[in-house]
Amino acid sequence: MTKKERINNILATLDEMYPDEECSLDYGCDWQLLFATILSAQCTDARVNIITKDLYKKYPDLNAFASADIGELEQDVKPAGYFRSKAKHIKECAGELLTRFEGKVPRTIEELTSLPGVGRKTANVIRTHIYHDDSIVVDTHVKRISRLLGLTDTDDAVKAEFELMKMIPKDHWSKINLQMINHGRNICISGRPKCSECRLSAYCKHFCNMSKD
Repeated sequence: MTKKERINNILATLDEMYPDEECSLDYGCDWQLLFATILSAQCTDARVNIITKDLYKKYPDLNAFASADIGELEQDVKPAGYFRSKAKHIKECAGELLTRFEGKVPRTIEELTSLPGVGRKTANVIRTHIYHDDSIVVDTHVKRISRLLGLTDTDDAVKAEFELMKMIPKDHWSKINLQMINHGRNICISGRPKCSECRLSAYCKHFCNMSKD
């Protein structure tokens, strides 16, 4: 089997397993998704959704976030962890969106990553779900599963993003993000994978090494 055939088989299997995946973060507009993604670092999407349900009622617009008392905002986002840095980034981000971008979340990777607390992963979430630009989002699930499937050989998220962009057809870039995230949450769970239930096991380094033992 050629490398291209192997990749096509992996993508086809993911398409069959996860045909209609959607973003698991709740949001109503561009800046709400941006702030939810900032909060989601080292925090589950389910917990973020609980936090933002009240957060976006208390702070209904960017002006409210930009003028928020930082100590109070820290307490509001505390359940997400790393609350001091996250509150600081969200408040500063709101201010910059108002002063630099007329209250609209920008589209380009360069403009997005110029915002406080926004790296390539967060920027690509925005590009994927707000602007529908084909982008690869490398979170912990995508990075780990990509390595197990032999699609990448790096632990660096940015390098993994560019490696995946070279080998994955562009029409699968945005799709594979949600598919691998779902697979990592439900089947290929870190530390306790359900290999017997995994339809990708034939391509997985972990499963193949187990089979040799």
